[in-house]
Amino acid sequence: MTLMAVLVLGLMLGLLFLGFPMMVPLLVSSLAVLALFYPNVDGAVLIQQAIGGVSPAALLAVPMFIFAADIMTRGQAANRLLNLVMTWTGHLRGGLPITAALSCTLFGAISGSTQATVVAIGGPLRPRMLQAGYPSSFSTALIINASDIALLIPPSIGMIVYGVVSGTSIGELFIAGIGPGLLLMALFCGYCYIASVRMNIPLLPKADRAERLKAIRQALLPMGFPAIIIGGIYTGWFSPTEAAAVSVGYALLLELIVFRELRLRDIPAIALSTGLVTGVVFVLVGAGAAFSWVISFAELPQALIHDMLGLSAESGYFTIMSVIAIAFFIGCMFVDPIVVILILTPIFHPIAVNAGIDPVLVGTMATLQVAIGSATPPFGCDIFTAIAIFRRPYLEIIRGTPPFIGILVAASVLLIVFPDIALFLRDVAFGK
Repeated sequence: MTLMAVLVLGLMLGLLFLGFPMMVPLLVSSLAVLALFYPNVDGAVLIQQAIGGVSPAALLAVPMFIFAADIMTRGQAANRLLNLVMTWTGHLRGGLPITAALSCTLFGAISGSTQATVVAIGGPLRPRMLQAGYPSSFSTALIINASDIALLIPPSIGMIVYGVVSGTSIGELFIAGIGPGLLLMALFCGYCYIASVRMNIPLLPKADRAERLKAIRQALLPMGFPAIIIGGIYTGWFSPTEAAAVSVGYALLLELIVFRELRLRDIPAIALSTGLVTGVVFVLVGAGAAFSWVISFAELPQALIHDMLGLSAESGYFTIMSVIAIAFFIGCMFVDPIVVILILTPIFHPIAVNAGIDPVLVGTMATLQVAIGSATPPFGCDIFTAIAIFRRPYLEIIRGTPPFIGILVAASVLLIVFPDIALFLRDVAFGK
């Protein structure tokens, strides 16, 4: 079993080091395990598992949420939400970075993607923060880390994938993510205030009543997105997948007919962009499903957990949750969040459930950790998104991240110690 673990780890790290896309290490290591340790198993089973991995109906929500976010980003909705927050908080001490944190939360309720949030919020706000006197490293690090909230506030693409892999209710995961998302927003806002006082950043002019009323009127319709998604799931009007379809229709209605920012001829290009992103996601999901089946068939997770980590259902709540948090966090420092969810969920989810830990809490913690890892050096995916968008060097991008990572880690500890941060709203919404 140790030899198998070394083989899998060595192949994956070696192929990644050589520059192969993540699906290649997943599939090659799966084929190697079958060929060397289970030669009587037909390799075609991997194809069946890969197809089965992308077959669940719940995954239909992924391309639709991405499509809705693309439409909103290219239209007026994202800017209207940003202007709404700006008119109410821009004049406060730390108003611009607080606006960034609040806007990331609002846009997260539309996109469900950290990278989309970096693009949509970072593009217009980073130049304003630089002009106001905030250092480039602080501004960039704030945007990268505040975008993590998008993976917690519904609709979260990470939670959809986790729910499909683990069999956990996606609707419950969505509602459970609201509490931790709001906690992160509050912690970021508090730190932005303190940092602004320390930097002695001058205050901006306060928007008058007319400007605020105008911003509210303009943002009322875009605010319908979180109302549709959260309200629809909460009331039972539709499932998360149906909410995704409704959000696409709502986005098209706003941008084509109400705001008239987009035209019908723009939609095919947006759909093509969505298709490319969705293709990458689904290839990873399929390859991850095949890999998960192989390591489960070989009972590799049990060996890793019991023999190497010494973890079992008797290890206790705090030990299990801490190990899960550390494993998902470290994984996303090196690998795409979706891949980490696909690989680690079959390993840790069963033991947590057998220990009596609420699977929704486990999924919320795992999602929070992959969000943190996405913005953490050396290879967090949001870092490279920021490099591409802001065209700044790697070291400048990561220089300001430690305080924000500290805040995120503190939020993780609070979630472990006080699980009701996630479970209270879930219990109220679903009567548990």
